[in-house]
Amino acid sequence: MSRSSVPDADREIGVRHPVLLHGYVVLVDYMGNDNAIVQAARVSYGPGTKTVRDDRGLVRYLMRHRHTTPFEMVEFKFLVRLPIFVARQWVRHRTA
Repeated sequence: MSRSSVPDADREIGVRHPVLLHGYVVLVDYMGNDNAIVQAARVSYGPGTKTVRDDRGLVRYLMRHRHTTPFEMVEFKFLVRLPIFVARQWVRHRTA
């Protein structure tokens, strides 16, 4: 099975983005793309003929109506350097 690719994300892998004086954020890896979101949203429907425009419209519809579960099919892995007091709050309140 081939890995889905997003050219903009591929360019960001390994790039260190400075934050304030001593912090930084680096994208380490990612999984999924817009197609993964569309597949998850359409899982209860049988296969049909859909165009890219239909998929784009579906993603916009999901965002507009706050149907966020299909967006969980995309994941990002970051390397983050941050102050301990920020880490305690951020890590504690992470999403599942």
